Amino acid sequence: MIKPTEQQLELICQQLGRTPRGLAGIAVQNEQGVPLVLQMEALVDDKPFPTLFWLSSKDIYQAIAEIETSGAVKQLEQELLEDEALLTEHLADQQRYVDLRWSTVTDDQKSRIDALGFTPLYKQYGIGGISHWDKIRCLHMQYAYHLAEGSVIGRILDQRFDLASLQATR
Repeated sequence: MIKPTEQQLELICQQLGRTPRGLAGIAVQNEQGVPLVLQMEALVDDKPFPTLFWLSSKDIYQAIAEIETSGAVKQLEQELLEDEALLTEHLADQQRYVDLRWSTVTDDQKSRIDALGFTPLYKQYGIGGISHWDKIRCLHMQYAYHLAEGSVIGRILDQRFDLASLQATR
């Protein structure tokens, strides 16, 4: 994780159209230092933040919005149903995500999360805050996780839609 510079913070605000809440740092940036994926705090204002990684790139965000509109989520979910190996890899990605997210939480944060009764949520909810791991809630969050850590869904998106080519842009 990279601590953002003042210039990067300004750019992040432009990318999102607002000041980010719960920003822990930059998880992925391109060669020019443009933030692509943000890493978020696990608990913001005493509420669980829905994801560890947040896609900040406008170009990638827009491309994925178009992909989602085309029905790609339903298609990918159908592929998960039909391909046991793909489903196994996807479920492993979900578990890696849950484990990684919990590993980023400090002991003080864990104590607060436990006191608020949220600990089970952090062990149950996968990428994008989804409880049914065989489903896909949001391709934006899936792809943000992919850029930060790698994932089967992100790999499929790269293969089918050449999203990796957008990493050099804003």
